[in-house]
Amino acid sequence: MPYFKTSKKNQPLSTLLVLKSQKCGLRHTVFSVNGNEYTGEWQDNKKHGKGTQVWKKSGSIYNGEWKFGKRDGYGTYSVLLPETKEYARKYCGGWKNGKKHEYGMYFYNNSAVYEGEWSEDHRSGWGRMYYESGDIYEGEWLKDKNHGQGIIRFANGNWYEGAWRDGMKNGNGKFYYSDKGQLYEGFWVDGVPKCGTLSDFWRTEAPTPTKYPIPPLHLVDMQLVLREAQSAYLERINSKFPLNDTPTDNE
Repeated sequence: MPYFKTSKKNQPLSTLLVLKSQKCGLRHTVFSVNGNEYTGEWQDNKKHGKGTQVWKKSGSIYNGEWKFGKRDGYGTYSVLLPETKEYARKYCGGWKNGKKHEYGMYFYNNSAVYEGEWSEDHRSGWGRMYYESGDIYEGEWLKDKNHGQGIIRFANGNWYEGAWRDGMKNGNGKFYYSDKGQLYEGFWVDGVPKCGTLSDFWRTEAPTPTKYPIPPLHLVDMQLVLREAQSAYLERINSKFPLNDTPTDNE
């Protein structure tokens, strides 16, 4: 069967207008009905490739990569400061499906900064957080909370390293009181030390050491005593709040 090439001249005018109106490739600035403007690459009427979006209402700007109408790839998001009318960088890093993803750096309004991994707009994975107070946390995150193993160094020189859950110290950890020259090592529950040992640590080099050193403990097996204390505490917690205890409608 012979093949006949269809010419654009033989197509209806309505079809030609639709084809002409479709946005593909590099275009000049396109304005939306709501006043937003986009300059960059298109594919099948969707932002695709590299481009810059300006939101009229907030004045915010995104400059980076797009995929099928959503921010995807590497890009920088900046906001307009109403006081100075200048732009401040808010986030630069990876995006996926319109959300912060993989590695990126976020700048908060109060001078705090986070750099690390993201997942669906949440700090998740490994990351380092610089707080306004001067404290620095470095470690694992899950949905914007310290979760896993991590170290937090406080502005006064003290630091904690160990396990975290839901943004609080949970599990085994060590707290270094560098100002007093002491070390607490033990088990934590929701940010509170429950059982452990307190010993001198670089006491002679501490700026404000305690008046007297901690006397040594003479136990046959100190770690065994700690493990038994932890087990007893966990058993008490589990008996008070059993995992299969489902509240009723009357509670």
